[in-house]
Amino acid sequence: MAAGMHNPLEQFAVNPVFTLPQQFGYDISITNSTLGMFAAVLGVTLFFLVAMRKKAMVPGRMQSLAEMMYEFVYGFLDENTHHKGMKYFSFIFTLFLFILFMNLVGMIPYSFTPTSHIIVTLGMAAVVFIGVTLIGILKKGPIGFLKGFIPPGLPVWMGPLLLVIEMVSYLVRPLSLSIRLAANMFAGHTLMKVIAGFVLPLGLFGIAPGLFLVGLTALEIFVCILQAYVFALLSSLYLGEALSEHH
Repeated sequence: MAAGMHNPLEQFAVNPVFTLPQQFGYDISITNSTLGMFAAVLGVTLFFLVAMRKKAMVPGRMQSLAEMMYEFVYGFLDENTHHKGMKYFSFIFTLFLFILFMNLVGMIPYSFTPTSHIIVTLGMAAVVFIGVTLIGILKKGPIGFLKGFIPPGLPVWMGPLLLVIEMVSYLVRPLSLSIRLAANMFAGHTLMKVIAGFVLPLGLFGIAPGLFLVGLTALEIFVCILQAYVFALLSSLYLGEALSEHH
């Protein structure tokens, strides 16, 4: 890379911020990724503390936004689970907010985006996958859960083949769920870093990429919101399938 040009991938490096002694052979140091997650949790907490501190009958902007987010998640969870999954609303709502604020924290200059790393998104997707699978097995029983992968009326000889195909498709869900989120965050932030690297070196000619960067930033904020929605929406869809009579 040419001198004076910054590597756009440096922003994704996980570095220790507070080094702590190992425990049972594991490094438990606080990294920039950990701080990003802490910042997201703190951001969610402060947002709702401020938004709901008065609970006015005629809500202000912050309270309106908080209520809109609540109703938004409640709406698609209720629709996708057909009223059966509302006892899991707290989990889906928390998941949506956690991902949303992690995405938005990454938009702050010189911050870190935890959701740009597949290990973070895969961890969340694994929790959803394992939880949904256990719910489905407990509701239908192991045999009933497996029968859900085979449509009724299918010829007997096609059953085992279709079961294998459907099982493979089912098992890759956490991968597709996690890769979608991480790839979007990684690609968007990389492109922003590349464009930003041209603004100052080009002087007056950097006005054009600067304006493009402003538009790209707005687009990336939209993607942050969209990807949190998609992750929570698909999680609610999977939950709805687990609670239904058939997949």
